[in-house]
Amino acid sequence: MSADPSQSLVAALHRHAPPLLRWAGAIGRKMRQFNIKLDGKTSGSALTDALTLADITIQELLVAGLRDADPLFHQCRIEAEEANGDLKAFAEEGPYTIALDPIDGTKQFADHSGNGYAVMLHLRTREQVLYSLVFAPEMGEHGTWVEVYDAVVRCGPDNPRRTALEVLESLPNRHDQPRTTSKSYYLIGFQKQDLSRSREVTGTGLQGFAPDEMPGSIYPLMATGDFAGSLIHTPNIYDYPVSLHLARVLGGESVWVDTGEPVHFGEMWLDDRADMLRLPGIVATSTNREHLKTLCALACDWPKNRYE
Repeated sequence: MSADPSQSLVAALHRHAPPLLRWAGAIGRKMRQFNIKLDGKTSGSALTDALTLADITIQELLVAGLRDADPLFHQCRIEAEEANGDLKAFAEEGPYTIALDPIDGTKQFADHSGNGYAVMLHLRTREQVLYSLVFAPEMGEHGTWVEVYDAVVRCGPDNPRRTALEVLESLPNRHDQPRTTSKSYYLIGFQKQDLSRSREVTGTGLQGFAPDEMPGSIYPLMATGDFAGSLIHTPNIYDYPVSLHLARVLGGESVWVDTGEPVHFGEMWLDDRADMLRLPGIVATSTNREHLKTLCALACDWPKNRYE
């Protein structure tokens, strides 16, 4: 790595990850036409336990693609939502982690209840997220991109007649646009109380949305300003960090509601039921710091244990 390894890694991901996620999205779109559901997760939540052959196949592609794209990536740890792929090609320890979610929104993907599923990855350290890339293959005619790094937030439609990198670099930087006035927040992780908790958020003057009410993937919705953020119980570390990244680059923050302290990745726990790593507690994320005060005041005394 160079004298500034983080910038080298961000540049390499910006160059190599877009075509990889576009290919992965095409595979997901095709496999969605078939019955590919699998068993294996037993948390009791349909949102968490959904698993398909597409998750496994796409992760295999993502891991192999990163392995072969640039030797810089071998010096990173890989945190992947599933257990397959040549994960041994990557570092076991180190300051940089590449996290993968082969299909974010697997239940929606599997039961054809919407097109807000996405393929995503991000690069992070213990304290911060450095690079995020999301591709939602069926949002729009050819899919929708979100890319975040430095002071850049790009979001917009794909065009398969151009390279993925050309498309991303042609999209406007939303960081330079006026800040959103949205009061909309995505709630998830509260098990059977997702809907009732979202109504409590609405009661504060903000507007809460349970998973079944979401008009699409939270990441493009945050990037465009249609949503201000999220309130998540024990978020997993494969997809949630992209929301944190968006919030921080757009002038906001992501905090634990009981302390108001900014979220970091130095403390995690293994959810054996869902077979994934999670952060402890309840996390509020917003591009609007005043809204964070409202969300923290509301949720600071809510139970912190994910399962009863």
